[in-house]
Amino acid sequence: MFDLKTIHSVLDQMEQEKNIPRAKIIEAIEMALASAYKKEYGKRGQIIRAKFDIQTGTAEFSQIKIVVDESVVKMEEEASLPDESSSAPFSAEATKGKKTAEDKQDERAHFNPEHHILMEDAKKIKKDAQLDEEIIFPLETKSDFGRIAAQTAKQTIIQKIREAEKISISKEFDGKQGEIVSGIIQRVERGNIFVDLHRATGVLPYSEQIQSERYRPGERMRAYLYSVEETPRGVFLRLSRAHPQFLRKLFEMEVPEIASGTVEIKAIVREAGSRSKIAVHSNDENIDPIGSLVGQRGVRVSTVMSELGGEKIDIIEWSEDPEKFIAEALSPAQIIGIELNEEEKKAVVEVSEDQQSLAIGKGGQNVRLAARLTGWKIDIRGTGRNEANSDDSESADNKAGSDAE
Repeated sequence: MFDLKTIHSVLDQMEQEKNIPRAKIIEAIEMALASAYKKEYGKRGQIIRAKFDIQTGTAEFSQIKIVVDESVVKMEEEASLPDESSSAPFSAEATKGKKTAEDKQDERAHFNPEHHILMEDAKKIKKDAQLDEEIIFPLETKSDFGRIAAQTAKQTIIQKIREAEKISISKEFDGKQGEIVSGIIQRVERGNIFVDLHRATGVLPYSEQIQSERYRPGERMRAYLYSVEETPRGVFLRLSRAHPQFLRKLFEMEVPEIASGTVEIKAIVREAGSRSKIAVHSNDENIDPIGSLVGQRGVRVSTVMSELGGEKIDIIEWSEDPEKFIAEALSPAQIIGIELNEEEKKAVVEVSEDQQSLAIGKGGQNVRLAARLTGWKIDIRGTGRNEANSDDSESADNKAGSDAE
């Protein structure tokens, strides 16, 4: 009936390349065959099932009937009849409203001999038959069914394989959500980058790109997988290179002390492609958290910066003391003093005049990132009483966001 060599070849390919179990494909074939048989030879209400033998390439068909009794189905003779004891003449119009009300109260299905089998009849076939049990009746295999099945079953099989592939891909990438993935750039379309991730395509939206980078088809790319969505068109993978977590994951890959939990990343803020600040803390007093991320001769931080197109990274030590943490966050500027307003969570930072521009940063970037990293509003005050605060530069803030924990 079927070309076994071709079927086995397809099963092997689906299992190895697309990670779809053989059982799922065989199930799709059986459902397609049953659907084709019912369409050609079945009757309304019938339940048709097929059993496909992968060794011989033949199929057996059966009809399923559900065991019922009068508690779950309505027999035809139960149709509403006029009350013989009533002296009122019978009228279809007169009983119409009454029948509708009865139907609303009676939720039993109508008995269909193609779908149901009464309990007394079922017990003649199987003595211990139970309510809702399935009774199987073998069906004749039609001589010309092979041709019909090939025409009718094809689309059903393709659909089921696509569904199985979708489930398989979703399961695989659900486990990779929140991790860095690698793929080949397929194309650039309306500002979005489409990346081939082998079994699926990821999308790097314009808003999640590093704006100073240029992307070309055929190039290999690494990105942070932040969302896995199932849609009617398939599994939709959203990627980012601007997300703060991308920076975190890059350091996790480069720094063994982070992977082991000895060094913790407490907070990250980014203006992707330009500058980042990252606050770290060591759980071992003998381990320098900043040195761990910088690496010998700066090799670790240089590797991360290269991946991000030369983005500058300020690594500071996290502290529970707000005054100390704010002073560190404003590095490389040197601080003279800090006044804290706990209620408004506002800090007034005094610096010497020659350090003021360094504390503020180009376009207010340094003070803006420090404010986001610490969660405090920061006012910079020079010894000459010139002032600048973190709010003054908020308009220059970009979409990269923060990742404070």
